[in-house]
Amino acid sequence: MTDRSAPAVLPPSLRGWLGLIAALAALVVVVLGVLYAGHGESGRVDRWFIQPTADSVRPPWRNVALATDFLAEPAGAVMLVVATVTGCLLLRRPRAAVFIVAGAGLTVAATMLLKPLVGRTIHGDGNLSYPSGHTAFVTALALMVALVATGRLGLGRTAGTLLVLAAALVAGAAMGWAQVALGAHYPTDVLGGWCTALAVTPATAWLVDRLADRAADTGRRERR
Repeated sequence: MTDRSAPAVLPPSLRGWLGLIAALAALVVVVLGVLYAGHGESGRVDRWFIQPTADSVRPPWRNVALATDFLAEPAGAVMLVVATVTGCLLLRRPRAAVFIVAGAGLTVAATMLLKPLVGRTIHGDGNLSYPSGHTAFVTALALMVALVATGRLGLGRTAGTLLVLAAALVAGAAMGWAQVALGAHYPTDVLGGWCTALAVTPATAWLVDRLADRAADTGRRERR
């Protein structure tokens, strides 16, 4: 049974910094969403980057991009979540397992909610593109694994923050490159997806810790 002795999925030493980062990330998501609402073409910021068309990336890089893209497709995403949850359970971290499922689910839900609200499309075929759900999912999963690792390794604020941000940057950059290279998203869609994960993941961690501790307190009172 979960109790207060279970390691928090949001290490106390990181709460302040990650709370600030989450707030700034949420602001970026909103600003970009308002800026590109209803658009069906690239914007000024997008044109700062190289934007390949769907068939301009050739093997072997196209194969790399497709393999990376698969990790956030339904089948690939389920495989990643199941593997990560299994690892948490083998390490006897049930709270972390709940965090992985909740964080992945809420991040995907956030992108699915935002897409029709913003209404940005790509390729003129009605495909909603903002924010990138693939980028958000992979970034969130990397963030969650890094947070769990930070708690398990007992890292301090500086080392923990660096690990978490590095994991988010590497995962987001890899998936973001794949999405732009395959012509599935604009660069600003990728940025929006990355920031969505940065906003949702710390909030989910805080919520999971709070609910788990409250449930543990209730269980102790009932046993008395």
